[in-house]
Amino acid sequence: MGAISETLRELGERLRQARLAAGLTQEQVADLAGISRPRYRDIETGIAAARATTLMNVSRALGLEMMLVPQAMVPAVRALMRPHDDDDLPAFVSQPD
Repeated sequence: MGAISETLRELGERLRQARLAAGLTQEQVADLAGISRPRYRDIETGIAAARATTLMNVSRALGLEMMLVPQAMVPAVRALMRPHDDDDLPAFVSQPD
């Protein structure tokens, strides 16, 4: 499976998990996002890509926020998002102690 296909599948799975956690149907999410249910189904299953504006609308319908991150910043964002051990220092602090 190609990297793009894997990315689409992973994105779709995250959207599906958020939809189920919100207790919404595909039809409800599609209506809130302003797209058809078949179009939403294709995004959720990873069959089709979507424009950034469509993904933003779907994300907001699910109570999520989508971020576009420059590739060079991805490692830093991942470091911020990973769980920390109690002994770990945070990856970022707004003010030094």
